[in-house]
Formats: sequence, structure tokens, C-alpha cells
Amino acid sequence: MKQSIVTRFNRWIAACIFSFILVLLCYGISPVLSQSSSSQVEVFESAWNTVEKNFFDPNFNGVDWEEMRSRYKPKAAQANSTQQLAKIINQMLGELNTSHTHFYTQNEPAYYQIAGIFRQFLLKDLKPFLPNGKLEYTGIGIYTEEIDNKTFIKAIINGSPAEKAELKIGDQLLSVEDKPFQAIQSFVGKADREVPVLIQRTSNSSPQEIIVVPKVFNPATMFLDAVKNSVEVIEREGNKIGYIHIWSYADPKYQEQLEEELVYTRLKDTHGLVWDIRDGWGGASPDYLNIFTAPVPSITSIYRDGVERETQLQWQKPVVMLVNKGSRSGKEVLAYGFRKYGVGQIVGSQTAGAVVAGRPYIMPDGSLLYLAIADVFVDGERLEGKGIVPDVRVPVSIPYAQGVDLQKEQAIKTVSKAIADSATDLS
Repeated sequence: MKQSIVTRFNRWIAACIFSFILVLLCYGISPVLSQSSSSQVEVFESAWNTVEKNFFDPNFNGVDWEEMRSRYKPKAAQANSTQQLAKIINQMLGELNTSHTHFYTQNEPAYYQIAGIFRQFLLKDLKPFLPNGKLEYTGIGIYTEEIDNKTFIKAIINGSPAEKAELKIGDQLLSVEDKPFQAIQSFVGKADREVPVLIQRTSNSSPQEIIVVPKVFNPATMFLDAVKNSVEVIEREGNKIGYIHIWSYADPKYQEQLEEELVYTRLKDTHGLVWDIRDGWGGASPDYLNIFTAPVPSITSIYRDGVERETQLQWQKPVVMLVNKGSRSGKEVLAYGFRKYGVGQIVGSQTAGAVVAGRPYIMPDGSLLYLAIADVFVDGERLEGKGIVPDVRVPVSIPYAQGVDLQKEQAIKTVSKAIADSATDLS
């Protein structure tokens, strides 16, 4: 990627800040490890003790934590599966009413994705619990939501097997090879081969079979690939609308990709931008807004042919931010700053209100307890439990949406109007 000295310096600073934050979160706290075979009660006790020692609020958000132990431990002792134990532990954690606090097992993609985010600190100790010692999983690249005891696709990762198979947001997942859908188990050992997935697309339609070819996902690279695959240039009313979806911001490389697209490659000649930060993971640094807000000198390069070529290192054209309830953590800090500094309008639905700092702990069976270890204030304001309300609210209904993305369409309309208004102001 072509970069000026200033740009490289900014990226270096961002990387240093990111690494420093992670070191602060992890310094002096070793993972909780034991033998790979341990009882349900041992895992429960490990989770409870980790919260007791490390939860950011010594008053446990007003919850009697000892009483929670007495209430949920007998239930944990009766759990007859990892899934049932996870449900019980998460019920207990839910009493804290705090984001970044959840128990994950190897049966869900989020387990591998969080481990990928914190791989620098977890991978060595986590390897004994991973299949073949590798941090990867086989799947089709979807996010799902349970609604009325039915499983629906709520988001599809760009470039994923699900997208290639033309699965759609709103599809109800009925079965995979005649068995109930499971995000991990349904695709174990089935990478690169055709797998029939039975779905229902509308409430009154007949079930239909979709053939999907699962792939092995590497959490360290999957979201960067998704960002690259998300880029679109949409023709609308004589203008070119750029679109990019940042699924995760838990590494400076995602922002670097955004800036490369805006300054040097596919989006540089568009007239406006839809910056989609829905779903996925947070981790964004506030200085990621600099591409839209920080004053920088213009650069003109003259090569041997004598032709002047100007490089604009800041995006000065209209931009709309797209958010939803899956926009969380550092992404919400970006949304806060986006509004405060008048970058553009925010479209979508209210963000998660999940703005505390968390880190994962390894449990005796290799499961992960993601725990809030620090409260966070933005300009003195606590966003936890509040979220950011969009300027243009677009409610959505996931079931049987047939792939229609009303929020994205409204974002395109909003940025189109901003382009038109900008042209009027210049005339």
C-alpha cells in the first residue's frame, strides 16, 4: 500500500496504542488452566471465581455474587452437557447486567473469533483444547438469531460460503443434512464439500434445499477478507456511492484497509460513502475518525512525464455511518465521535450500549469466559446500557426478510441526498 510518511506514522501510533491497551488488559493475569477433563462444577467454580476476582465493579453492579453462587451451583451440578452448563453459567452472568460478560464454548463461532482477537495472549495456552491445536473452525459464515424458537439468519459475512450459495438474511434454518442446525457441529469435517441446508424463505412457502460448501475459517484473517469482499460501488442518480462493511475493528489492519480503499483504490473516485459498522466485533480506536476529521496537507506528485498527480489523504466527501444493535464497544465510540464532530448522519437502529472493556479467560475445559474488567467513559459520559440512537432510524424485522436490507438502502438514499445538497451548496 502506498503511504505517505505521515500516514505510516499514524498507523504506527495506532498499532502501538492498540498493543498497549491489550497489554494493560492482560498484564499480570494468567489464564485459569487445569486438566482438559474436568467436571461441570469445576468449570462453574472457575467461572464464578474469575468474576469474583476480576469483574470491574467490586459491588458486582448491585448483585449479591455469593448468593448467585448458591443459586446456580446446584443447577450446574445437574448439567448433563457442555451446552446446558453454558446456558446456566450465562444465566448467572446475565444477573450482572453488563456487556462483555459471556461464557463461550467450542460449539460456537464466537469462541474462535474472540480467541482470534486475543490470540497473541491466548493461543499458547489454548492450543491443547483446539482441534489439531489450530485456531480455526469450519462453517458457512453467518450470524443467527433465535426468534420464537426458530433460527433465522440475521447477517451474512461477505465472501462467505453462505453468500456464494445465495442464502439470504431472514432465511429460517430448518436442518443441515436432515439434522437440526448447529453453527459448528453441522459442518465439522465437511469443508470443501457440498452440504444440503434446508431453509424456509417466507412464512408460507415450502422448504427448499440450498447446497452450501463450508470452508475452514481462520479467525486471524477472516474479517479482513470480509472487509475486502464487502466493497461496492453503487450507481445512484448519476453518482457513485461507495460502500464498505467493517465487521471487526479489533486490529489496526481493518482501518488500514478502509483508508487504502478511500485514498488509493476502489472507493477513491466515488462521490459519497456508506460506512457500515453493523454486527461483528468492536475494538476501534477513536483516532480512526481522523480520515474524516483531521486536517492534513494536500500532496501533489510530479513524475518524469511532468503530469501532476494529487493525492487526497482525507475523505472530504459525504459519508453516512450505518449501525444496528450489533454495533458494539469501540464501534459505539466511533459513532459517538462521528456525531459529535458532525462527520455525517447515522442511519440504522440503536447500537448495543456495550461500552466497557473486556478480556477472555480460559476455563479448565478450554471454554472461554469473556469478562468486563474495566468501566469506560467517553468524554466523561458512560455509554454502557445506553447506545447511540441514529439520526435516521430504520427498524427491521429479520424473519423472512428475503435478503432485503432496508437499513443499507436508506443509508444509500441518505448519502445520495447529502451529495446533492453538497453540489447545491457549491453552485
